[in-house]
Amino acid sequence: MTEIDGTWNCTMDTPMGAGKVVLTLATNGDELSGKLVSDQGTMEFDGGKVDGNKLSWTVSIEQPMPMQIDTTATIEGDTLTGQAQLGSFGSAALTGSRATE
Repeated sequence: MTEIDGTWNCTMDTPMGAGKVVLTLATNGDELSGKLVSDQGTMEFDGGKVDGNKLSWTVSIEQPMPMQIDTTATIEGDTLTGQAQLGSFGSAALTGSRATE
């Protein structure tokens, strides 16, 4: 099984440009929780799902405008790839690698 828990240094390619995100993930069986830290602040989430190495979660933000971001991702070793649906702004590619201590 792929190790999911931990910190991931990610880039989200949004329609407004690329943004750095530090993603912290924690699993409990097939449940996923975590937090995203970016220039827009810290956003915590729970209620996410794990299916093998496939993940899904939703984050609600208020800035720069209220929006729900639905994200799916796949982890292969120390690499994370995925897509985030940014409400009416389309989608953004998400790529990352496991942070090393």
